[in-house]
Parts: sequence; C-alpha cells; structure tokens
Amino acid sequence: MKSPQTVGFRLWSILRSVRWLSVALFLSALLPFWLLAGVMDDGSVYAVAGFGLIMACYVGWSYYVVMYRPWYRDVFGVGALVVVLCGYAIGVVTIGWVYPTPIQFVHLFAIALIFVYYWFIALIALYHDQVDHAKFTPSPPFPSITVLVPAYNEAGYVGRTVASLLEARYPEEQLEIIVIDDGSTDETAEEARSFESDGVRVVTKENGGKYSALNYGLLFAEGEVIVTADADSIVATDALKQIVAPFASNPEIGAVASNVTIWNRNSLITRCQQLEYTIGVNIYRRMLDYFGIVLIVPGCLGAYRREAIEGVFAYDPETLTEDFDVTMKILRSGYRVSVSDARVYTEAPDTWTSLYNQRLRWYRGNYMTLFKHIRVVVDSSYGLLHRLAVPFRLVELFFLPVATWIILGFIAWLLLVGQVVQVLALFVFFTSIIVLIAALGILIEGEDWRLIIYAPLFVIGYKHFHDALNLKCLFDVVSDRDLDWTHAQRIDQREADDSATE
Repeated sequence: MKSPQTVGFRLWSILRSVRWLSVALFLSALLPFWLLAGVMDDGSVYAVAGFGLIMACYVGWSYYVVMYRPWYRDVFGVGALVVVLCGYAIGVVTIGWVYPTPIQFVHLFAIALIFVYYWFIALIALYHDQVDHAKFTPSPPFPSITVLVPAYNEAGYVGRTVASLLEARYPEEQLEIIVIDDGSTDETAEEARSFESDGVRVVTKENGGKYSALNYGLLFAEGEVIVTADADSIVATDALKQIVAPFASNPEIGAVASNVTIWNRNSLITRCQQLEYTIGVNIYRRMLDYFGIVLIVPGCLGAYRREAIEGVFAYDPETLTEDFDVTMKILRSGYRVSVSDARVYTEAPDTWTSLYNQRLRWYRGNYMTLFKHIRVVVDSSYGLLHRLAVPFRLVELFFLPVATWIILGFIAWLLLVGQVVQVLALFVFFTSIIVLIAALGILIEGEDWRLIIYAPLFVIGYKHFHDALNLKCLFDVVSDRDLDWTHAQRIDQREADDSATE
C-alpha cells in the first residue's frame, strides 16, 4: 500500500506538469455556452443537453467495449445510435421542447454537434497535449528507411526537397532516398540526378499518376520503414527521426502522420489555411491519435511500416486521394495509425483559383474513399474506426456543409423578423467557440498568435467557400462525372508562366 507521502508526491508531480493556460482556455468556453443558453428557450437547452448526454454515453460505451469487452461490440452501435437519436427527436417534439420544423432541428443539431465537438474532441486533444505529447521520443537504434519522392514536373522544387531530406540528420547508412520521375516534361529528372553523388537514386517511368509512381518506387525500396514525401515538401532537420519514433514504441502502429506547416504565409488565403491546419492537426487529429485511428497520413510526409503497406498491396487507382485511401486500408487491416511531431513545410495555394483546384481534388477524393470503404460503417469488427472515426467524418462531410447554409438562411430570416439579439448571440457564440478552439490549437502547437484574427472567417466567409465546394464535389461524385486530378498552380510555376507570355 502506498504511503500518503508517496500519493501526495505523485499528485503534486501531476499538478506541476499540467499546462494550466491550456486548461483555462478550454474551460473559458463555459461562458459562451452560458450566454447562448440565456437567449435560448428552456426546451431547446434541454434538447441540446439531452443530445450531449446521449453522445457521451455512446462514446464512453464505445471505448469500453472496444478496449475491454469486445464481445459486446454489436451492442449500442452506430445503427442503434441512429435509432436512439431519431426516437429522441420524436420525443423532444412530443413533449414540446422543440417545434417540429426542419430548420429548427438543423439549427439545434448544429449547436448540439458543436457542444459534443468541444466537450469531447477538444477535451481529448487537451488531455493528449497534457499527458501524451511526448510519448514518442526518437532514440537509437534507428530503423532503415526508404524515402519515396514521386515527382511530375517539379523542376525548381524537387531539388529543394531532396536537399532537406539529406540535411535531416538521419544516419546515412540507414537512409535511402528514391526520386520517382513520373514522365515529367521539364527538368525534374535532371535536377534530381544532381544529387546522385549523395546516394540519391532516380528512377523514371511513363506518366501514370502519383499512386503509380509510389507503387513503382516501392519495387526498389529496401528500408524497414517506407516514408513518402511530396516533391514540393521541406522537412525539418529532425523530421525523419520524429516520424519513425512511434514504430519502435508500439508494434501495432502501421503508419504515422506528420505535422504540416505552411511556409508561404503572405496572404489572407494562406494564413487561413495555416489556421485550418492548426485546428485540424492539434484538435481533431490529436483526438483520433489518442484512439489510434488517425484517418489520413498526409502525402507531403508520412511513414509506413513496410509490412503494413505491403500487406494492403500499397496504393490503388480508384480514388483521387491515395493518402486517405491507403491509410483506411491500413486501419482496416488492424493496425493503429498515429501522429508524430515530425514537421514538414509545404507551399499552400495563394489564390482562390489554386485553392479551388486543390480542394476540388481533396473533397472529391474524400467522398470516393469513403464510398469505397463504406463497409466500415456497418461492420462492428472495425472497432473505434467503425464507431467513431468514420461516422464523425461522414457527419463532417455530409451534414455540416448543408447545415451551414441552412443556418445562414435561418439567421437571415431571424433578421427579417427583427430577432437581432438572437442573431447577435448566435454570432458571438459560434465565433467565441472557433476563437477558443483556434487559441487552444495555437497554444498546443506554439504557433503564431496573430493567426487568431482570422478565426471569425471560419464562421462566415472562408468556411462557406469550402462548404459550397464540398457540396459541389459530393454532386460530382454521386452523379459519376468524369473526375480527374486537378493541380493547384504554385508560385514559381505561375511566375514562370507569366514571364513566358511577356
């Protein structure tokens, strides 16, 4: 039995390790929720609270059965949750808490989702930062790795990427770099070959797409760990050591994601994207990392246990987002997917047209990948991937873009009927929550606090651009249009095109 002194010392150590500013930021969300409750009728408040209670029970039960009682995995699953929520919706209407109008339901459901997102997803992310932030520490011996760099018309970029990989302070005898020239029509291959004296291998093939280039590169790879890096990425000096660290600590980890940072933050568009990445990586992905169900290992820098990626037959041509697809295949094969502190710098689209083209491919690819792996939704053997990760992603892609526009119309109607106070309360609430989530992500990441001034654009403006594009992509995929890879033109490429026309 532990002595009171031992218990007290342990408690004191825990309290000293807590990052209290993060905790204070998180708890400050009580204020906007309290203010919103003050302008909502009692029935709506009860309805939202009841929804939150149901979701808390579902999440808690899901974790319990997956981790400790797998023989109960078919009890209170996704299907049962849908039935319970439908019954709950009928119940709140029957007892008079909510008026039975579609707009009212969407409005309250959106608020309820934010309630769940903040008090569950952000809470897990906070816990992850407090307890698990340093769980993967790079230490020798380091495994042998092969870095695959697929490149198509990347002259002016691929050399910079290879140079950053060579400067990443990974043991030379354990590092293999292979550049796959996917039928480029510019000087990509020549630029890559200038590093052959440093041990870099360059292989060429006919143009077949990124998935084809990666599969071709795997034929030559000899490393225990396969690392993929986009030809326009710049990796931090410790990135390769950081990204392989999780594999040594847990044999169940099959893939590891990096921490993506935008380096060209010289416009409103790129700064909004950095804030988007900060929120996505440091809040949502950290929650998924806690459960080992990170959905996407980014193509700009990701690592895979060799037997894991070979076990799922590598990359497929069926979707436009091969990184999402291969991650899903690895998760479905039983491996965990984690996040590392490996930092990679990438150039973000800096015009609306370039951003449109990039997200057109991303959103189309997301839908294609989810439709391909839709079996996960009905198969309880996939554990938390079935119970949490994929359902959350489906709600994020299918419901939230529609809800955004319905709520915008609802707010316009409130203004027309003179409900200015309620509109102001809604705006303050949504903006406050986004600002707090952004602040939490910035604090966890150590990012630039000036990014927070762009948070209101995630309530109106930047968010609506993405939601409209999201809905368009859903229509494109469902209507089975001829979908192809779209490129976001880069700064150097655009400047070269401009000079060529002068």
